Amino acid sequence: MGCGCLSIGIQSCGTVPITDRRQLKLIPESKLNAQAAAIYEKVKKKAKLSNDTKALNKIKDIGKKMENAIAEYFYKSDLPDPTLNFDWEYILIDNKKMKNAWCMPGGKIAVYSGILDITKNDNGLAAVMGHEIAHAVAKHSVERASRSMVFNIGTQIADIASGGKISQANRATGGSIGLLTQIGIFNPFNRKQETEADYLGLIFSSLSGYDIRETVKIWERMQKANKGKEPPEFMSTHPSSSNRIEQINGWLNEVILDYPPIVTS
Repeated sequence: MGCGCLSIGIQSCGTVPITDRRQLKLIPESKLNAQAAAIYEKVKKKAKLSNDTKALNKIKDIGKKMENAIAEYFYKSDLPDPTLNFDWEYILIDNKKMKNAWCMPGGKIAVYSGILDITKNDNGLAAVMGHEIAHAVAKHSVERASRSMVFNIGTQIADIASGGKISQANRATGGSIGLLTQIGIFNPFNRKQETEADYLGLIFSSLSGYDIRETVKIWERMQKANKGKEPPEFMSTHPSSSNRIEQINGWLNEVILDYPPIVTS
């Protein structure tokens, strides 16, 4: 089911800000934002939050610059601001083994202390945060949830039509149909989102006044930290580090020229 989008009485398609890629949007964003906020509160209670006030304040400062730059960019471009209903919030989780960060729908951001060994500086941290914020700005969670819903309904219908043969085959093969589905459908789709977040993240970092050339260095450091243990790209929801580096290098000059630092009022 692509975005040919038959008119079914609801807005089933939209476009990603800036890239204008068509995307399926069946799930209300407000619903996902509310669910994300509730989960975020649980994370804050259960996770070990860092007492490194300096690092947390740095994360908040970078986040605030991005909030303002993104809002100002869409205002000056006379475009709807996709972050208008965001309730931004930032936490730093004390976990040196986790070299990660994420942004839930609605602007709920978490950074793990382990990623700070990779980011090294403000420009590096801005690159990581820009990428995660891009997922939320592009409504990737809405898109994933909508696609999941369509696939689940389609599979159920096909299973009923086949007299339960899909369920029988999946059980008989130890779930291999589910694995093929993951490789053939969901992973390519998610890699597209990851690449889009890389591109939009560069833009948001540049608009916020950070040196996006540091992004390449981050992925080189991540590659070194992983010690070649990345899964094959076709089995991963993320592009490989080497492919990421190549793509980012190809975008740098364009983004620097087309999206210079924006002065916020």
